[in-house]
Amino acid sequence: MYLDYFGLKEAPFRITPNTEYWYAGGQRGATLAALLYAIGQGEGIIKVVGEVGSGKTMLCRKLVAQLPERIDSVYLGNPTLTPDEVLAAILADLGIDTPEDGRRARLAQLDAALLARHENGRRVVVFVEEAQGIALDSLEFLRLLTNLETATDKLLQIVLFGQPELDAHLADPRIRQLKDRITLSLNLSPLSEAEVAEYLRARLSVAGYRGPDLFPRAVVARLARRSGGLSRRVNVLADKTLLAAYAAQTHTLTLAHLDAAASDAEMAPAGRAGRRSRPAHWPWLIAGVAAGLGLLAFVAWRALPAHAAPPAAVSTHRSPGAAAASAPRAMQIASTKEAARAAVLLWDLSAAAPRPVRVLRGMSQGAPAWMIPAAQMRAAVLPTG
Repeated sequence: MYLDYFGLKEAPFRITPNTEYWYAGGQRGATLAALLYAIGQGEGIIKVVGEVGSGKTMLCRKLVAQLPERIDSVYLGNPTLTPDEVLAAILADLGIDTPEDGRRARLAQLDAALLARHENGRRVVVFVEEAQGIALDSLEFLRLLTNLETATDKLLQIVLFGQPELDAHLADPRIRQLKDRITLSLNLSPLSEAEVAEYLRARLSVAGYRGPDLFPRAVVARLARRSGGLSRRVNVLADKTLLAAYAAQTHTLTLAHLDAAASDAEMAPAGRAGRRSRPAHWPWLIAGVAAGLGLLAFVAWRALPAHAAPPAAVSTHRSPGAAAASAPRAMQIASTKEAARAAVLLWDLSAAAPRPVRVLRGMSQGAPAWMIPAAQMRAAVLPTG
């Protein structure tokens, strides 16, 4: 719809994985190189973990496209397959459309097919997507398939792609032998803000865009936060932001266009699981919680009766004689050491409580605490928590 308007030859942000739009930034290129090397070695099981929408399928397709000519690939995208169905699917990908009845007979068929390829200098790699949803017995069966070998070489290699739940799955002691066979474990991290900017430019360029940056820095920053750096979410938001700008008949993308896109996609900011794994930054976390509690305080204030007295100003000046002064001062009406409890206290305040209510992070009896003060004329500090 907006292609001609923005000078594009095709839609740049489709969510269908298309290797023409492969982005090597965000360690994707390095991850691909590591996978190609490990597959070239031909030993062990390989594991790739990434959040939903982080680009695992794109990586898998790019990997298959760059495999050496002597390596054949088998793709398993259905995690609900039973061991016998897994065998049938592998045989079908290898050109054997009429598998024998019974697991033993099918294993013999697979062994013969793999040996024939080995004699011709070829190997087989099985790519398994959505591996976090595979039953334990099927995972164990995949491990057993890696036992098919000659005196010197493995005939079959397994690459598992899954969400973070796969790691918890592999921690089950019943399949500890499979975990011990994993020789390479990779993590597909979300994109940083700078990488999101590069990602947007790269896809627009492939789609034929030749103008200045469409996405301003402020829009990129908010888009990165909204998407959590997950490429699928980036694609959805970018596509709908362009559509919103087109609907407004402007080539200047704004935060309002992005917010409209996020609302249309019903996309809330990504949670912790969708962010790059980094050490916790407690000051920022505290500031975020304080902002949320401040919003609750505002709601509580607005809920008070309209005829209540207007709030008094809070003085920020402190001096030795301030206790006896007649200037406005802050009265602490509650304190707590837990943010969740502070939120509850806000809703418990009666209409008679002094206002406006605020939430502060400070020290109470030598320990960090959330404090709920309010402006009050000539009132002493009354700790009640």
